[in-house]
Amino acid sequence: MPSSPTASIVAGYRTLSFPEHWQQRILELCSAGRAEPLRNVPTARLEHAMQALLPDLLILPRPRQGRTDPETPWLLVPDHVEPPPDLVFWKMINDWLGELCPEGEREKLKETRAALATAPPRWTHLDVELLRCGIGDGGTAIPEDHQYTLLTDWVARRIGAHGPYPFEGGHLEFRAVPRGPRDQGAELVSQPLRFDGGKRPSWFSVVLNVTLQTVPFEPLPRLHLHCSIRRWATRAGANGQVRIPARRRVTVLLRPSVPWLAGAPYSERFAVAHLTRRWDDDARGYVTDWAYGGPTRILSGGSLGQPFPSAQQIVTEPERWLTDDMHAAIVHSTAMGAHEIGAGLMSHQRSQIVAWAAQALPGELRPIPTLAETTLAKTSPANALKRPTTADAKAAEAVRAATERRTNTAFALNRLAATEGTPVLEARLLWQTPLMRDTAVAQLVSHLGLPGDGGAPEVFGDVETLTWLTPELAVRLRCLKLVGGLAEGLPCPDGQKRNNTTVAAAVRERRVAVEQFLKADAPGILPTVALVELDRRQDFASGDHDPKFALRLGCADARVLTQFVLVPKRERGYDSVKNAPHRAEKAWSDALRQLGVRVHPEHTLEEGVPTGLRYVAIWLVRKNRTTGTRWAGHLPVAVRVTPAGSRNGLAWVEGWDPDAEEGAGAWVSYPDMLLGLARRAEVTPAEGGTRGPLSKDMDEQRRTTEEWLQRLLRTLRRSPTLLLVHAQNARSHWTWIQDGQIQADRIRTGHAPARPIDLDLRLARIRSPQGRETPQWWGIHPDAGVNGLPSQLWTLPGVSRVFWSTTPKASQFTASAVEADKLAPRVLQRGKNKGGFTIDTDKPAWNPGLVEISILGCHEHDGDDPEALAAVLHQMRRPPDYPDALALPLPLHLARLAQEYVLPVPSDEENEEG
Repeated sequence: MPSSPTASIVAGYRTLSFPEHWQQRILELCSAGRAEPLRNVPTARLEHAMQALLPDLLILPRPRQGRTDPETPWLLVPDHVEPPPDLVFWKMINDWLGELCPEGEREKLKETRAALATAPPRWTHLDVELLRCGIGDGGTAIPEDHQYTLLTDWVARRIGAHGPYPFEGGHLEFRAVPRGPRDQGAELVSQPLRFDGGKRPSWFSVVLNVTLQTVPFEPLPRLHLHCSIRRWATRAGANGQVRIPARRRVTVLLRPSVPWLAGAPYSERFAVAHLTRRWDDDARGYVTDWAYGGPTRILSGGSLGQPFPSAQQIVTEPERWLTDDMHAAIVHSTAMGAHEIGAGLMSHQRSQIVAWAAQALPGELRPIPTLAETTLAKTSPANALKRPTTADAKAAEAVRAATERRTNTAFALNRLAATEGTPVLEARLLWQTPLMRDTAVAQLVSHLGLPGDGGAPEVFGDVETLTWLTPELAVRLRCLKLVGGLAEGLPCPDGQKRNNTTVAAAVRERRVAVEQFLKADAPGILPTVALVELDRRQDFASGDHDPKFALRLGCADARVLTQFVLVPKRERGYDSVKNAPHRAEKAWSDALRQLGVRVHPEHTLEEGVPTGLRYVAIWLVRKNRTTGTRWAGHLPVAVRVTPAGSRNGLAWVEGWDPDAEEGAGAWVSYPDMLLGLARRAEVTPAEGGTRGPLSKDMDEQRRTTEEWLQRLLRTLRRSPTLLLVHAQNARSHWTWIQDGQIQADRIRTGHAPARPIDLDLRLARIRSPQGRETPQWWGIHPDAGVNGLPSQLWTLPGVSRVFWSTTPKASQFTASAVEADKLAPRVLQRGKNKGGFTIDTDKPAWNPGLVEISILGCHEHDGDDPEALAAVLHQMRRPPDYPDALALPLPLHLARLAQEYVLPVPSDEENEEG
């Protein structure tokens, strides 16, 4: 952070603005022949090419016409770096204009080029303040837009010039990676390192990211240094090429021996390009190619210093290009399959790398003080999950936990049916393989502690009913074999390009078939649940063939909630048979979650928290370019959790339905809300997508969202309520929760000025590590030993409304050593091989996300304590019926999962739930 409020860093740049007179001329060119003219000049392809061909250029978001000072810099280079010569730069501009020109408009192209050349922009010197920034009305720092790019790049250049990072047996040499106008912060990547622990050599690098961030109510900004592992794709698949996932862009780092553009200055930075799988009409199928047609597509002739590699060359010989002085390196993603290098760095090694990088920082920046543990409350709720150690204790705990699950299930079902007595849990198992059928039945028996086998037959037919009776609950399970191709891939047409209409028609057809299948079995009035056995997304021909979303919607039409479990199979590098029991047990748990069955974590706070506090979480379901789906949608969701007031974790889970009560809106049961969301996600061929309740226009989306929020807030009176919102999810539509807007103990839900929050309302904002918005973290060893990962709620001296939450290691990472070293062998400190050497390069690393909890609004004069409220939310990340801590407090977790009924979420067995 800045060493003082007056600390300043000024750097000199040569800058080029996007001239105002260019806007109109270029818009007239590229809008020729269009029914609806473009509103902004499409520079994305040009900027993409600049990242690859002129990597020293810094690209700022281009000012929108009529919204920003036209003199705002667009392209910059530091004073010590040569800008591209005019001949090179104008070659790119003129060729880009040719790419924009519609067919048949060559005369207009000639006129446009001549008009731009009459008053060309010139590189000018500009001194830029990088560190000092303004402060909002709420006391929060508000950096200028350019500082997010330029300050982080300035810091990254200092780190890169600091010299190599030494480690036992070698050193890391970092080079900067060019960042586009929509990229976050700056990035440094080391040279590739070889690992020989597998059948073939594997390759990885260390990455340093620098981002500029702010903290609510704090007047000084922060710089976050993140370090991680980047794995390189060097394995070719069955077709002899690296697998490029469909409809995703895969990053490739390039390092040419001479500049791609003849006459351009040589750069020490990596260049960036992207691979994608696109439809090829001639091949009548998908082919791997450069995104946007490649960085050189806009060039119209011999202006290359050396040939730009083809996509086919790189994906067929990835290791040769990587080891040839890293001329091209394909970034590996989990969608490509397994990798021999374990992901991530552990806490101690991260602390060492960050400490080395911090040595490059000037006196105007200082480390943030060490976080301090809160002493207000325990880190676990009062009814925390017990972890017995002896066999007898484990058996007793299993009986107790199963009894608690039955009690909570009965409580939720009685609330749902508005009855008393022993309720009946109606469930279905839609199975494909006998192995998963038998496994799922066994895990339901274990999960709920059911007596006997339910009357299972010796030979299972396609339709069987199993029943159990316990003092708390009766269970009836209908086991139905999925027949008639219901679980097969959607019949999207092969050999031709698929569009929204053809895919939507396939979804609709399968949806109707599933609804008829279930209603023919036993139509119900109350919501029920089904466990559905289905293949992985990648087992279908493409994502468009994946029937998961169609199955979910069809089941919802029959008032059946769905949870999916993978078909058990063994393939090269993949085995879902050995962990089938774990996945089935987890699936039943989440199926019951959809009925509103959850154990509420009871907090341990005695003061500072209102009696009878209930919790409301909002989540905005948003379809954007990153969702990887065709279906549109912008839909706010709200979930309310009301503790029953006892120490057994009983709670009512409800959802807000804006269409209930003839459009007046009302709180309904959680399962009814989920089924209502499925109706609002209806897919029809005519629409070619989802019925989106909100407009595509962002201003309209915000207005509609804030109107929805105003209606919701009116229902939260007469009882103390803590409203939870997720920063990264909601701030684009509810702008009040942005750092630069918020004011303590006030709220704004529209254009009216902010007002004090209602007496019954408290407001908390959760910010997760997404986008590196919270810093990486480790616990500081008091005696200069190994820095570890303690679980706690953390505070900072002088910061009274913002807290940070960390949780214990996830169960699958209990063996991850905090002293693990990815770069060199280390000495084992414990175990039977103590004193020997080991290498951790192939082992996955796990670190807790540092979750920021900001208490934006409360009533301290009436006894509220912000730290106590934060401690409640910290404990709510550890519900007793989850084996591991949640990424978010329980109410937000439930609200987030509701989006499964609006957007098709890709099948992923590693998801928390889903």
